[in-house]
Amino acid sequence: MHVSQRKWIVRRVENMDSDVLDVDTARERIVDLTDPVRKFCADRGDGLLNVFVPHATAGVAIIETGAGSDDDLVDTLERLLPRDDRYRHAHGSPGHGADHVLPALVAPSVTVPVQGGQPLLGTWQSVVLVDLNSDNSQRQVRLSFLDA
Repeated sequence: MHVSQRKWIVRRVENMDSDVLDVDTARERIVDLTDPVRKFCADRGDGLLNVFVPHATAGVAIIETGAGSDDDLVDTLERLLPRDDRYRHAHGSPGHGADHVLPALVAPSVTVPVQGGQPLLGTWQSVVLVDLNSDNSQRQVRLSFLDA
């Protein structure tokens, strides 16, 4: 069945609230979003938080930051996705095709349980935006809270 032949059912979600963060990644390739995530969840009850980056060349991850793991992640991604001419997606800066493969390795969204207005992250866990794309440093991150 082709997509155009499929009958889609669209439902409005009544118990969801959403907001957008504007993030500049010109100086940082890993941007810690944990503080704005906590602020967004504050004064909310129990539910689920979804953090989504609507870009084809960025992702969202939950990692430890500040102890070298963020740099290790960038180093690992650069080894896995070298900046050269091997990519069919060839517009932009050299190796830009790697940026378009990144979301297959670092998903464009994560979902975090929230209880009593607090994201239930582990002691060392942070929510981060991952962006290795030097062609576009202006990003948006959508935070969506679904009430339980």
